[in-house]
Amino acid sequence: MSDTPPILYCANHPHVETSLRCNNCNKPICTKCAIPTPTGYRCPECVHGQQKAFETAEWSDYPLTFVIVAVMSLLGAWLTTFLGALVTILAGFIVIFLTPTYAIAIAEIVRKAVHRRRSKRLFQVAAIAAVLGCLPLLLLAIMKTVLGYGGLFSLFPLAWQIIYTFTLTTTVYYRLRGIRI
Repeated sequence: MSDTPPILYCANHPHVETSLRCNNCNKPICTKCAIPTPTGYRCPECVHGQQKAFETAEWSDYPLTFVIVAVMSLLGAWLTTFLGALVTILAGFIVIFLTPTYAIAIAEIVRKAVHRRRSKRLFQVAAIAAVLGCLPLLLLAIMKTVLGYGGLFSLFPLAWQIIYTFTLTTTVYYRLRGIRI
């Protein structure tokens, strides 16, 4: 009788010898298949099944998120442009200090609208919508700057729009990202 353990072969790669097993289902896995987790190595099937439990978004959540974020980011971009035309210093204050708060409010409105469901792609849809919502007024500011409308002062509205777009998009993205899946 031999004390050597039987030779195991990876369940996904039947010609690869292995000594690893998934710590969840005990299936033999090779180093190519092994996914490190905080509690040990798992097979791709177990990891995918675990991730699927966190995917709770429905198909309607994606267009709803897109519309809410795009409309609200366009509204904020318009407000930045409008106030920037009145008082440049005020536009800077709004962009630098109030945009993160506005972005957090947008993210919380989206969370409530989708009933706190989450998905790997939901926060990415929100980020794309934020950029696209800001895009019309950002392009308008670029056109005004390129055409020289307003002279040197046309750079300020462009700068505020760029900062607004970047700040809003990144804040909405990271706020909705929440738990990494």
